Amino acid sequence: MVVIQGKSKRKPTGGRYKAAWTKRLHQKGNLPAHTRIGERDARSFRTKGGGVKTRLFSVDKVNLLDPKTRKCSVVDIIGVVESPANRHFVRRNILTKGCVVETSKGRARITSRPGQEGVVNAVLIKQ
Repeated sequence: MVVIQGKSKRKPTGGRYKAAWTKRLHQKGNLPAHTRIGERDARSFRTKGGGVKTRLFSVDKVNLLDPKTRKCSVVDIIGVVESPANRHFVRRNILTKGCVVETSKGRARITSRPGQEGVVNAVLIKQ
């Protein structure tokens, strides 16, 4: 079954529209990447307009910024501690923007969108 980002077949009241339209290629969507912790696995795909996005399926390192020293470093991800997107993403170790991860240098909040940008950037949280 294809994912379509089109108009609903139901009215706000619950009644059905008489559909005078069919599915079109420009309405096609994708399932979420659900980036996990593990050996790096990334795939590129073409977007509308000829652009390219990198979908990150798993990653084990993060680009970490220390706001106190203004230095960046690449560190290992140990696990997901907190996720505002979905509470079940914590136990499944799924990385999303805004989630808090445990690293070898301490806790950090992810500032990038791993499933869309293909990179994981984070900022160290004060403890």
